[in-house]
Amino acid sequence: MIHPILAFKKLHPDAIIPQYQTRGSSGFDFHALITAEEDSEFCLFDFRLYDADEINPHIIIDSQKRAVISTGLAAVIPDGWEIQIRPRSGLAAKYGITIVNSPGTVDSDYLGEIKIVLLNTGEDKFTVKNGDRIAQGVMGEVQRFILAEIEDFSEIGVSADRGGGFGSTGL
Repeated sequence: MIHPILAFKKLHPDAIIPQYQTRGSSGFDFHALITAEEDSEFCLFDFRLYDADEINPHIIIDSQKRAVISTGLAAVIPDGWEIQIRPRSGLAAKYGITIVNSPGTVDSDYLGEIKIVLLNTGEDKFTVKNGDRIAQGVMGEVQRFILAEIEDFSEIGVSADRGGGFGSTGL
């Protein structure tokens, strides 16, 4: 079987290229890149506590707070594809760590650094250390549509009473 290539560029020498952890994994793991010279753009937010310990830099996420975590990577995503950023189930189950905009999307025309927005839904503070596996990426095929405005659903052969939405089928 021929597999498409997803090429990663290290934007920092300590960045870790994602890997599938098992032969059957659908997602590859992204690693945190936390350095003592962390980008101050994200250190200014009040939702993120940053400890600039030069030996073991880390970020502490308080309960019910979020943090933007660097990966130090950019990717060349083939046209017609996206990377979906999803939570790691172990972090979610054990600590309540999830992705705020799950799944996050990295578009094929984005060449900037991939960053992960973690949310701590747990009761305790959570520490993210350099190199920790913090999220997984899953490749998704993207179908583009022609977007059009209509005045009435009947213009395109759709009945307005087809139902659905927000609990319409019950529990």
